[in-house]
This record gives sequence, structure tokens and C-alpha cells, in this order.
Amino acid sequence: MAHCTVPEAEAILDEEFKVHEKGFVRLVDYLGGDARIVQAARVSYGEGTKTVREDAGLIDYLLRNEHTSPFEQVVLTFHIKMPVFVARQWIRHRTARVNEISGRYSVMKDEFWLPAPEALARQSSDNKQGRASEPLPPDEAAKAIAALERGQKAAYAEYKALVDSGLARELARVNLPLSMYTEWYWQIDLHNLFRFLALRMDAHAQREIRDYASVLFGIARKVCPLACASFERHALGGVRLSAEEAAALRRLLEGREGGEGGEGGEGGSVPAGLSGRELERLMQKLAKAPSGK
Repeated sequence: MAHCTVPEAEAILDEEFKVHEKGFVRLVDYLGGDARIVQAARVSYGEGTKTVREDAGLIDYLLRNEHTSPFEQVVLTFHIKMPVFVARQWIRHRTARVNEISGRYSVMKDEFWLPAPEALARQSSDNKQGRASEPLPPDEAAKAIAALERGQKAAYAEYKALVDSGLARELARVNLPLSMYTEWYWQIDLHNLFRFLALRMDAHAQREIRDYASVLFGIARKVCPLACASFERHALGGVRLSAEEAAALRRLLEGREGGEGGEGGEGGSVPAGLSGRELERLMQKLAKAPSGK
């Protein structure tokens, strides 16, 4: 295979893309691009397609049909600075290679994440792990931010005093809060990056890690624009249906169910065999998909 160089990716190497006030994402290095995906796929059946349009069609076919191995040929290495609470969610994705700054070797910096006022909300009443959509009133948000900042300053002052007293760094760090910034090098192939993005760009993911995921996706677009366009079409903009949901939609498309004036949603048709929570889940999935307008 010829060496794949992508001019758009070369142009942003080592550029810091800011996330929140103090965080960032940098593309440190990359291996391959759209051309590498196509080259890897062609090994299976000869020369095959050659034009950009044909390459886009091949990449779209591979992603649509979950032929994932050619996407694993592309590897991206990022330098990322993020709060520890984001890193702890991030590390749940175990298909990457990670080197993180160590509080055993280094004195941690006095850098902490604070939320923007509009990001503060009460606990959601119907989601045990998320916040409500309505932000706090400005005065309550200001009080919450001030309380977080006081806790951060106190924790770091105690940490620094313990370090200066000679206590081992690996012990002095243990009371530092989740809002402290950490840094790591994160290397991942494109297939597994797409799996990460599908989960972390979803509306159900925590807002702060979604912010990082959006920046990662913007960088990945520079490396593999055709693959990212296909991913956006089939993963970010698509929905997965259960067998019952697919059958219900098939009946509707075949004209076997409902009709004008019938009971139910828009257009008056009700998917047969679905009701209550099942129907609600289907409508939520369809609401996620682009309208095409």
C-alpha cells in the first residue's frame, strides 16, 4: 500500500481545539485516511473502484453493511486535556491505547473545571443518571458554581500543603476532586472511534463528554471525510429498530394498517401490535432521524 497523506489532516496536526475553558483536543498523528480504507477493502477483490465517487460508494457500502475491518486500518492519536469525571466515563471504551499523566510522578496542576451557568440543572425526574433540560435560575446557578469553586480551592490547598510537607505524591493526591484536569494520549482505530462517537454524541450522554466527542468528530472529518459522512448518515442520523418495530413499519408502508381518520399519531395511523411504551419508543427513534426537509 502507498503511504496515505491527507492534506486537510496535515494542516491541523498539533493544533489545539478548545473544549470548555481549559480543555482541548489535539491530533498528534494519524495513519491512513479514506484512501487506506478503500485500499484495504480492495485487497479482497482486486483493483475495483478508483474515482472519488466510487470510493465514497464503496466506503458507504462497507459501513452500511458493517464490514468493519477496513476502518480499523485507519489509526488516530489524540492528546486530550479533560476533567477527571469525563476521563472516567471515557475510559469505559476499552478499545484504545492510553497513556495518562500520573499523580504519582508529577505534582498536579491547579486547574479545575467549572460549569457554565447554562449547563447547570436539577436532577432529571425521569432519568436517574442525567439532568433536567431546564437550566437553574441565574442566582441558583451562581451559588452552585461558587460552592464548587470553594471546594476545589480548599482541596488543592490541602493537597499542595501535603506535597510540600514531604508526603508521597501518590498519597497526597487521593482527596483531589473529579473536576481536576488530567491529560492523556489516546490512540484508536477509526472503527472503534465511530463506536465511541455513536455513544458519546448521543443526546443521552453527559453534556460535557458530548462536547469532547463533537470536537473529535470534527477532527476525524479532516482525516476521513468520506467515512465520516457515511457514519453520520447511517449511525448518527439513523435508528435501529426492533423486530416488532420493523414489522409495524413494514405493514404501514404496505398499506395494511391504519389510514386517514384512524386512531393514533400524525396521519391517523397506528402501527399494529405496538401500544403504550413500545409505541413511545418507536416514535422516539423516528424523531431522532432527520426529517429530510
